[in-house]
Amino acid sequence: MGVDEPGKPPAVPPHGFIPALEGLRAIAALGVLVTHVAFQTGATAWPVLGRGLGRLDMAVAVFFALSGALLWRPRAEAARGLGREPKLRVYLRSRVVRILPVYWVVVVAVLVLLPEAGAGWKLWLSNLTLTQVFTPYGLTGGLTQMWSLSVEMVFYLLLPLFAVGLARLRTSWRVPVLLIAAVASLCWAYLPIDTPDGVHTDTWMPGYLSWFVAGMLVAEAAAAAAVIAARGAGAVSGPERWVLAAGRRRWSMAALATIAFVASSTDLAGPEGLIRPEPWQFSAKIALGALIGFGLVAPLVLRTDRHLLLDHPATLALGRWSYSIFLWHLLVLGAVFPIFGIPAFSGRFLIVLVATAAISIVVAAASYALIEEPVRRRFARPRPRPRPRPAGTGIADAPAATTATTARN
Repeated sequence: MGVDEPGKPPAVPPHGFIPALEGLRAIAALGVLVTHVAFQTGATAWPVLGRGLGRLDMAVAVFFALSGALLWRPRAEAARGLGREPKLRVYLRSRVVRILPVYWVVVVAVLVLLPEAGAGWKLWLSNLTLTQVFTPYGLTGGLTQMWSLSVEMVFYLLLPLFAVGLARLRTSWRVPVLLIAAVASLCWAYLPIDTPDGVHTDTWMPGYLSWFVAGMLVAEAAAAAAVIAARGAGAVSGPERWVLAAGRRRWSMAALATIAFVASSTDLAGPEGLIRPEPWQFSAKIALGALIGFGLVAPLVLRTDRHLLLDHPATLALGRWSYSIFLWHLLVLGAVFPIFGIPAFSGRFLIVLVATAAISIVVAAASYALIEEPVRRRFARPRPRPRPRPAGTGIADAPAATTATTARN
């Protein structure tokens, strides 16, 4: 099951660039694309398979867990005396440079090119500032997927405050407190929050905190593994060892994620289509998403396995472009229907899917080369090229990068 031999410290990749996580981003971005194509072609109405296609929006949980794991890990290590936390100025700059420039280009393109997207200064302002989930009817055609990016941005802003709060705790309390926060967030849908028409609290960050916590727990386990390697198993608490042992069980985690996804494809996680779920269904969906995120991310961070699919050069390329795939694919999808003369919600799922995926990938590759990478080179610190990885490992010696939900969510 992938458990370490007795007496040996857990083998965990060092804090750095993990190729398999880049590959996982690619899979998650394509999952978001597929679920939107399925909805707009009517494929979500298919028996059995349609529900699964419609629930591929759970890929957002993977994006959030990735953000939690990658952004929290240096703070988890710093809390254990294994390094320093990133400077706040550097951290915020990296998030702004990573997320906003290409996002602004997409927003302008959609609001200019898609008449159905709407108009008005409030719509422009809310989308350009990622506050559309707090603005009545701020989520508009071609940009509806950006709700998750707004959630990610709020998490980015709050993460340093989370770090300050947990820094005052003993390390043995960090995992229990995060678990308590994750469970408490499941009550979000039950809070009687009065909002204007066109604003829904089920697109606000507190409701999705457990998806981020799933990744933060992975980061805590990785930091605990480093402590075990340096000081012995007695230097970490029971909850830390439990999370580490559970997360390293590759096949158990795969089964957990699979079962959670299948369960999320039923009415347990809400009805089919755009019907808003009952509070208990929303809470169930969030809980299942947290299990999916943890089950998929933990083994990639806590083990050193190589992955034939996730480490493949083609998958890694898609991972680099995944943020732009996420950003552009709805605009591309809106253009595919008239190009091929196919009315929306009239079927032709495979044709629309292949065309949307192919064009989105080409557009995303150009977007990465012309916008993302030049901006990063201009404003962010240089990122060393990954060195050739040693045989038998699944890592390369280069800094980590993360994205949105939806970012590369």
